[in-house]
Amino acid sequence: MSPISTHHHRFRDPRSTKYDFLTSVLVRCPNCDKAAHVVSGPEPEGVHDPGHFAPRRLVCRNCGTARESSRGYVTSYRARHEPAVDPYFGVRLWLQTETRHGWVWAYDLEHLDLIRRFVQASLREGIPWHDHGRKMTAVARLPAWMQQAKNRDEVLRAIARIHASLLRV
Repeated sequence: MSPISTHHHRFRDPRSTKYDFLTSVLVRCPNCDKAAHVVSGPEPEGVHDPGHFAPRRLVCRNCGTARESSRGYVTSYRARHEPAVDPYFGVRLWLQTETRHGWVWAYDLEHLDLIRRFVQASLREGIPWHDHGRKMTAVARLPAWMQQAKNRDEVLRAIARIHASLLRV
C-alpha cells in the first residue's frame, strides 16, 4: 500500500533530536554525484566517546572518494530555500526533495521514516508543555508547513519521491 493513502491514527513523539540520526548520513558524493556516506572516523587516542564531535569520514563506494574531517564541531544552519547539507562536510544530502513550500530532507532512512510517521498521523501526541526540551525534538522542529494537515499529501508525495531516489543509487 502507498504511504500516501494510509493515515495512521496516532503518533507519539519519541523525543529524538536531529543529532540522533548522524551515525551514517547519506549524501551526494562531491566527485561522482552518486550516493555516499558520512560515518564516524577513527576515535582520537585517549577519547572514549567523542559523540557528535568525533572525526568523520566521507566514503563513496562508487568512485572510491574518501575524505576525513576532524574539526570537532557540527554546522547545522541551513537556508530555508536551499538544499540541505550534512553538518560535517557541507555536502548535499541524498535524502531530500524540493516542494512548493520548501525542502523535505533527512539524514538517514530512520530520520525519513520518523518524519513520514509524524506527517501521516491524524493524531499527534507531543511532549507536555512543561517538559524540558520539548521544543528540541526532530518533529517539534519541523517547519510549520510540514506540520499542517492541509499539506500532508504533498509532504508524503515528497517522501515517496525521496524513497524512489534510493532505487537509482
